[in-house]
Amino acid sequence: MTRATRRLLRRLPTTALSRRLSNPPDWFRHLAAQWQVRAALGAGLSLSNAIGIAVVYLLSILVIPMPEADRDFLLELSNILLAAAYVVVFGSIGTFQAWRVLHPVVIMLRPGDEPSDQDRRDVLAAPRRIFLFQGLLWGVASVLILLQFTRYSFDLAFSIFLVVALAGWTTTSLTYLLSERALRPVARRVLQGGFPERMWVRSVASRTMFAWALGTGATVLGIVFTGAIALIDRGATTVPQLSVTVIVLGGIVLLVGGMSSLVAAQASSEPIASLRDAVARVEEGDLDVKVPIYDSTEIGLLQAGFNRMVQGLREREEMRDIFGRHVGTDVARAALEGGAKLGGEVREVAVLFVDIVGSTGLAENEDPEQVVGLLNRFFEVVIDVVHEHDGWINKFAGDAALAIWGAPSGQDDQSTSALRAARVLTTRLVEEIPELSAGIGVSCGRVLAGNVGAAERFEYTVIGDPVNEAARLTDEAKKVSSLVVANQQLVLDAADDEARHWCELDPLKLRGRSQETRVATVKDVPHADEDDCDS
Repeated sequence: MTRATRRLLRRLPTTALSRRLSNPPDWFRHLAAQWQVRAALGAGLSLSNAIGIAVVYLLSILVIPMPEADRDFLLELSNILLAAAYVVVFGSIGTFQAWRVLHPVVIMLRPGDEPSDQDRRDVLAAPRRIFLFQGLLWGVASVLILLQFTRYSFDLAFSIFLVVALAGWTTTSLTYLLSERALRPVARRVLQGGFPERMWVRSVASRTMFAWALGTGATVLGIVFTGAIALIDRGATTVPQLSVTVIVLGGIVLLVGGMSSLVAAQASSEPIASLRDAVARVEEGDLDVKVPIYDSTEIGLLQAGFNRMVQGLREREEMRDIFGRHVGTDVARAALEGGAKLGGEVREVAVLFVDIVGSTGLAENEDPEQVVGLLNRFFEVVIDVVHEHDGWINKFAGDAALAIWGAPSGQDDQSTSALRAARVLTTRLVEEIPELSAGIGVSCGRVLAGNVGAAERFEYTVIGDPVNEAARLTDEAKKVSSLVVANQQLVLDAADDEARHWCELDPLKLRGRSQETRVATVKDVPHADEDDCDS
């Protein structure tokens, strides 16, 4: 549908007919696409053959040097009618055969099963089959003309034979380029899955030489034959006639050679331009890009290879995303970049542990589906807050989560980040999930961070006293109104703009500890009781 037709349809009243015209059914669109390919190729073949024969006749009469008697013979009505008959008969046969070649090809524009390798071979071979049949027709025509004119003059017949043969080569080569371009929609459809296996692929160099032979080589060969005839039979032509011949054929070399070179250059530059744009989109992070495959040369293999490469990048990115969701983005990045092996290293970290209050009763009193939905909402808030403050979730344990700052990669001011995350987390949990409450414990210290397990199966984790302390502090946090308890050392290490939100509590003797631990809680969250802090 053309742009003008769309504008006209937009001006029409909205009726069932106008809606149907503006949004035709799929079967109609695919049928229109098939006939568009048929019409484009049929018109191109008919026009190119008609122009080819007309050029042959005009060159024979006006350009090829010959005696006036031979020229008068060519202008006889019977010979003009014979040339017209060649146009009608051979043009019709060529167009009919081209449509026969096209029929099993264009029906592949219809939606359906994935094309087979044989279907792809048929599509890529269609321009070559049309070229060979057109060449056969021109070859038969040149032989018939040779036989027809030999009765009058062998020299004239041979001259016309050479003109017809060279023009036939040029015309059939042009039909090859036209059919290759007209069949791009079909090639784009069947080559979505890639090139067929074990198929010979034409090189870009051969297409370039083909275009040279089409636009330049054939005409230059005609100039060579003309000069040879003039040398052999000096009385067959005059200097002005020979000059006109060279000028006209030279002009044809410039015009047709330029056009054929342009067609060949566009045939290579257009898919390369689409590849260049696709590469730019991949560089910007767009891995959903896919270039259409329609070129039958090495560039088509490059298009298919690019699509396979992007598919591999997309699958790798999906694996990276899934991997990151399981183990954390930083851990996934470190494993992908540096490899994964058993063992670890001692690191200074901040640890946040969050655990739901009364989770056992929640599981007993609520339906499992509701419990799962509630836990998902809970963990969604936890993950969002931790990631927002540059931490990573080390693991989920039932209704609890463990977050780390400082591993696997070091961080600046991790104490401030962990405390701020705890303060924001308790506020959001109270506001967004009022159905439950959760205690939050925050600790810091030296831990062993690394891959623990066996060679076949291991996970990245942190082991050390700060992890145990954070879990113990979580139990204590459930007893205060702010629902947050942190090791006082974190507050001392934190930046002033974060430390002012915290106040120190009485030291606690945590379970399993022989000495008391200095602790603090957040004082200015909406649900905190001022009595928790010593003032």
